[in-house]
Amino acid sequence: METGAAKGAFTGPGSELTPLIGRRAETARIARLLSGARLVTLSGVGGVGKTRLALRVAADVPRSAFPDGVYVAELADLRDPQLLAPSVLGILDVANPGRPGADAVAALTARLGERRALLVLDNCEHLIDACARLTDALLRAAPGLRVLATSRQPLGIAGERVFPVEPLPVPDADTVHNLRALNASPAVALFADRAAAVLPGFAVTASDAAAVAELVRRLDGLPFAIELAAARIRSLAPQEILERLTDRFTLLTGGSRVAAGRQRTLRALIDWSHELCTHRERLLWARASVFRGGFDLRSLEEVCTDAELPPAALLDTLDALVARSIINCRREHGRSRYHMLETIREYGHERLAASGSLDVIRARHRDRYAELTARAQREWFGPRQVDWFTRLRLDHPNLRAALEFCLEQPGQARAGLALAVSPRHYWITAGLLSEGRRWLSRLLAADRAQDDAGDAAGPDAAVRLEAQVTDTYLGILQGDSDTEVRRALAACEAAARRGGHRRQSAWVWHHHGILAVWEEDFAGAAELFTRAGTEFRAQGCLDAALECRVKFAIAHAYGGEVTAAEEACGEVEAAARAHDESWLRGMALLARALLAWRAHAPADAVAHARAAIARLRPFQDWWDVAMCVEVIAWSTQDAPRRAARLLGVLHMMWESVGGRLGSAPFMRARHLRFEAAVRQALPAAAFEREFRRGARAGVDEAMAWVLDDAAEVPGLTRRESQVAELVAEGLTNKDIAARLTIAQRTAENHVERILAKLGFTSRTQLAVWAHEQRAEPAGS
Repeated sequence: METGAAKGAFTGPGSELTPLIGRRAETARIARLLSGARLVTLSGVGGVGKTRLALRVAADVPRSAFPDGVYVAELADLRDPQLLAPSVLGILDVANPGRPGADAVAALTARLGERRALLVLDNCEHLIDACARLTDALLRAAPGLRVLATSRQPLGIAGERVFPVEPLPVPDADTVHNLRALNASPAVALFADRAAAVLPGFAVTASDAAAVAELVRRLDGLPFAIELAAARIRSLAPQEILERLTDRFTLLTGGSRVAAGRQRTLRALIDWSHELCTHRERLLWARASVFRGGFDLRSLEEVCTDAELPPAALLDTLDALVARSIINCRREHGRSRYHMLETIREYGHERLAASGSLDVIRARHRDRYAELTARAQREWFGPRQVDWFTRLRLDHPNLRAALEFCLEQPGQARAGLALAVSPRHYWITAGLLSEGRRWLSRLLAADRAQDDAGDAAGPDAAVRLEAQVTDTYLGILQGDSDTEVRRALAACEAAARRGGHRRQSAWVWHHHGILAVWEEDFAGAAELFTRAGTEFRAQGCLDAALECRVKFAIAHAYGGEVTAAEEACGEVEAAARAHDESWLRGMALLARALLAWRAHAPADAVAHARAAIARLRPFQDWWDVAMCVEVIAWSTQDAPRRAARLLGVLHMMWESVGGRLGSAPFMRARHLRFEAAVRQALPAAAFEREFRRGARAGVDEAMAWVLDDAAEVPGLTRRESQVAELVAEGLTNKDIAARLTIAQRTAENHVERILAKLGFTSRTQLAVWAHEQRAEPAGS
């Protein structure tokens, strides 16, 4: 039995010239898989790091598990399938038996038959059939053999365990505000490490943190692309690299001179995958590149199939691209949804443009999402309301792509306007006021430039008018000046009267009602909402009529007409229940929360407001959720520390919807009085600390505080809360480890995470904060 390293045998971690970053969990999971399965295949797109991961696993396996050796067969440069077995035989230090093929397979099985060894087959994708046959033969003949393969698609033989290798996690948008957390991101850590190799002393700083975070996000966390980008740091700053990323295949060149040709540039790496595809697979890859963010099977069929790629062939072709890791499949909300890394998508987009069919496929894509949003509008008022909103949020990048097409193509602006206002409240409930206005203003300008007919009464004119009315309403919600808004509404009302567009006239009255509420003219608002609702009922628009009715209830609940408000709430709730609708029921609960607050019943006000949030949150309707949080905050004035935190949450929420209000205008005076009272009840430093914590919170953390006033320590796990308490007692990390029976390094990690979460830079700050938390219960 041989124990020395054979030719081609793995030589251990010392052979790695650069460290493997961010893959500790994956290596452990692969090692566990390998201990139970005889064939494990690491699959993933080119450049994701399959080879490095396989080599690290091979280096780390205990030699007692494979006493007869660990062998690595690098197959990237091998083209002839007949030479596969002889090549693998060569790494075992066995002379070629002479004739390729069957004799080499026999020699391999004889060599490995009684041995316990690990064979790494690296880069199998271009020899997939030959690798599958050889692996199957070896595993049948050698019971002590384990095979670890890397391939852009599985080998597809019995007993194979496939481990999908994902790109490195990238930082979310909030992380850029915390340099410690940003540098802990595996994608950022890889960029920093490789950048420091070419520019000694490089480190991510506060000035370039946002650029580096966006850069690794735009590169999909793809290790090879990140390494190529980092190599540019010797001549370009991170922001300059980011600005030039629009032509990533030109920018990202210059890999290792000793690497295989396909590993020196990003384009060559993806060319390699493209060459392995069939004609139909290449066609689908290119056509699917018109999708943004993801797509489902039905959309793929609607947009990508024709005589050249018939519907009957779509599923098999898609399955092949998923197997090759060109397209990724995920389960989202119980359905299959498909995605491409942006780098892969851009490559396909270039191919589609070169084919001359880009505009045809983009037009099909626009038509698909125009049909989808129109259907969402038809079914919005009913049991599928939340489902449709979720679907549209998933497809929001595709909606953007469709709107871009309408702006770029002559004569398509009116179609873009129809897409932009359907469903009617999408931009509001999605918390995308600024984006909605940007699309509407650009499309309206393009439509004016293209419009020669000037028919005020035609159906196309109604679409344009509806877009103008919607744009004005978004301006109201963003806090546009009263003069500007009233001028726009007057223009809309005049156009609606000229064209006989009664439904648009009713919306103008509704918007005037909102302005009246802003001015605390609750009686005038109620009259306008009633007038608009009556017209909507006459037009058969029950959902719009009920919306006017629920806003009538909110106006009177805040203004003091309790009986009228309660009657309107009951009417809306009954109709919404009959249609199994969610959003209007949430708004009615907000009205009831205001009624309870006015009746000096804070517990009931909080309960109704929380129930309203439960209805409104699935829509991400942060404008109306913020009003619910306002009521909850007012009902917790006896707990000033918690109230200060909720004021910070409100600040965060109003900023997130893109408005300039800081509070619902009719609530502003009460909001300012409440804030003044809370400031008076707390030391200035304590108020600012709690307010800042709320303002910096993510949505999930903020909602946890809003919905649960009995949380232990905001933002911390139970274990982290224990560690914070022990820091307050003056214990060192070593003492904390002994007290909690954990490793000292684990205790250190807990302290580092707590400091990062709370935005502190020292243990002293943490200790002071923990003392204050103990001095006042967390619910206060």
